[in-house]
Amino acid sequence: MKDSILFTKSKAFALRIVRLYKYLREHKESVIAKQMLRAGTSIGANIAESRYAQSKADFASKLQIALKEASETEYWLELLRDAELVESGPAFDSICEDCTEILRLLTASVKTAKTE
Repeated sequence: MKDSILFTKSKAFALRIVRLYKYLREHKESVIAKQMLRAGTSIGANIAESRYAQSKADFASKLQIALKEASETEYWLELLRDAELVESGPAFDSICEDCTEILRLLTASVKTAKTE
C-alpha cells in the first residue's frame, strides 16, 4: 500500500533530518538547521495524521500539508548546499534524493486523494 510506503519513507527521512540537524548544531549553524528540522520532521507527522483522518477531505488536506513541508525542506536543503554550510557529497546528495522521492510520492498521493 502506497500509504505505508510513504509513512515508512517519511519516518526514515525524518531520522536523517534529525541527524543532519545535530551535525549542523555541532558546527554552529542553528537558524537554517532549526527551520529544516521543523519542516523535515513535519512531513512524516502529517502523513501519520492522515492515516486517521476524519474524512476524505481531511485526508487530502493532511497530505497537502505534508507536500508543502516537503517542498520547504527541499528549499532549506538547497540553501544549506548553496551557502556552502554542508559539503555536497554522497551523504548529502542522498538526503536530497530522498526528499525528491517523497515529493513525487506525495504529489501522486494528493492527486489521487483529490480525485477519489
